[in-house]
Amino acid sequence: MTAEHAHGSKPASEATRKANAAVARTLPLDDPGDFECADRGFLATRADPCIASAGGDVLWDLERFSFLEGPAPDTVNPSLWRQAKLNARHGLFEVADGIYQVRGFDLANVTFIRGETGWIVIDPLTCAETARAALDLVDEKLGKRPVHTVIYTHSHIDHFGGVRGVVSDDDVAAGRTGVVAPLGFLEAAVSENVIAGVAMGRRATYMYGSLLPADPTGYVDSGLGKGPVLGSVGLIAPTENIEETGTERVYDGVEIVFQMTPNTEAPAEMNFYFPQHRSLCMAENCTAVLHNLYTLRGAQVRDSLSWSKYIDESIELFADRSESVFASHHWPRWGQGTVRDFLSQQRDAYRYIHDQTMRLANHGETMNEIAEEMTLPEGLRTQMHVRGYYGTVNHNVKAVYQRYLGWFDGNPAHLHELPPVDAARKYVEFMGGPEATLEKAKVAFGAGEYRWVAQVVNHVVFADPENAEAKELQADALEQMGYQAESGPWRSFYLTAALELRRGVDRGAAPNITENAGGILPSMSVEMIFDSMAVRLNGPRAAGKNLSVNFDFTDTEEKYVLRVVDGVLSHTPNTQVDSADATMRIKRTALDDLILGRRPLEELLASGDLSIEGNGEALLGLFGLLDNFDGAFDIVTP
Repeated sequence: MTAEHAHGSKPASEATRKANAAVARTLPLDDPGDFECADRGFLATRADPCIASAGGDVLWDLERFSFLEGPAPDTVNPSLWRQAKLNARHGLFEVADGIYQVRGFDLANVTFIRGETGWIVIDPLTCAETARAALDLVDEKLGKRPVHTVIYTHSHIDHFGGVRGVVSDDDVAAGRTGVVAPLGFLEAAVSENVIAGVAMGRRATYMYGSLLPADPTGYVDSGLGKGPVLGSVGLIAPTENIEETGTERVYDGVEIVFQMTPNTEAPAEMNFYFPQHRSLCMAENCTAVLHNLYTLRGAQVRDSLSWSKYIDESIELFADRSESVFASHHWPRWGQGTVRDFLSQQRDAYRYIHDQTMRLANHGETMNEIAEEMTLPEGLRTQMHVRGYYGTVNHNVKAVYQRYLGWFDGNPAHLHELPPVDAARKYVEFMGGPEATLEKAKVAFGAGEYRWVAQVVNHVVFADPENAEAKELQADALEQMGYQAESGPWRSFYLTAALELRRGVDRGAAPNITENAGGILPSMSVEMIFDSMAVRLNGPRAAGKNLSVNFDFTDTEEKYVLRVVDGVLSHTPNTQVDSADATMRIKRTALDDLILGRRPLEELLASGDLSIEGNGEALLGLFGLLDNFDGAFDIVTP
């Protein structure tokens, strides 16, 4: 449609330029307040901008986003460009006397509280390499201290995955370092990505733009932070769980008052207050974005009503005694009145979306109809910290509707629709064939009707995935939608889809689920592992099979029976059956090695870490019924 850039992207169209210019006229993008907060307390940053793995591979380059200067280009929504510039601030910052944050080294922030003898570390980032780089910077600029306590605010990986960068398993086991988390953290942390881990991982490559170049026509920001870092992920189990709001603890002389906020931004999450510092940590419940009630990578829908009520409780508990508020993303805010206003506006945004969605649903409007007409009131809409840089009003409305009413809108025409490929072929046939459809779509593209072009040309692509002209037009439409998107994830989804339509799926770029699991698998219960195996069982191939296997874990003394009957894999704990086809006696650590492929079956048998009694062929038959998933499955083509 227009001349291409070096990596295949195209310039902004006239319609996109006009749309982005209109955004700039309607928002206070020149307000310096957020920039002053984002820069306040800056102490230093790394001399070397590159954070590397042990093998020397660059995992994160602090200069990668140096292009974020000046006014927004036509290819980026000016509101998102502003957020991207704010998130590009990196280094060590002082929040209050004794409270420091390292920002911009990862998707999240890591916070350091100075105790009497050491550091209290809050949320040690996604991977060990970035967490270690943050601790090294703190030690260099503020003096080296041991890590006394680690606190996980909640159960998402960018807040615990780098724990081994700041503390060792030996230190925790010996009691030199404590690890504190909200009740339910461990189960939530290891289970969220188990059942749907491969699908979530593939969709996360779209959501976080990991396949896109960082430039004005590619990836600029996630909205929540610069982006997750793909390094060494791990998990050290908590040594203490906080169970109740109002719990008070003193760690290394630092007083903390906890507030439990389950089923808000995460299944297990907590805020906490530092009385000595008059400072409030809001975890990820209040940040400088409208957050996700549904995350586009895929996850269970979040409870916006509870979320708003817990923020209201935070206001009642802490607002009038807080001189600063900080979170696990973005920048702090200072001043008692500012703290209260910030929390109140965050509370009201989630409550408004909840209440108005259900009001309109009870008037009979459908999910898509409500999402199309819903906007926040002007008093909230012009507050930049509730703009849709990460979550959006549109897809959060759909999340509220889904939570209460599910995917079905009540119209029986939508109850049993044709699957995508079959429907696409019918649509294209009804529209006069692919050539006629594309000719009409090109006219719509010229008129700037990109949403409609993407919707209609998708049918041509699914009906005829080899149609190069259709894929190129679909890519062009999605690209313009990406250039106009205020949400970082929406932009990344659109632009990644355009990239794959033009170049195909890079099978080598699939997320390494096994590698990431290596640091987390030891924290999973045997039940969780067996549940994940059940998802992998190929039901049609297992139909008619009748197998039973005893599992006897020789190091943990746990016993289970696994059964395959009628295509279903089930397990029963604390038992063994004499009639089992086989019995596997195995160390729990050896099961981890077997699942991760670190030690083959033959080596485990030879070492004595595993032995098989009975019908070994039955056991091999069980593992032979398990699917291996392709982490680079097609999304924008069938």
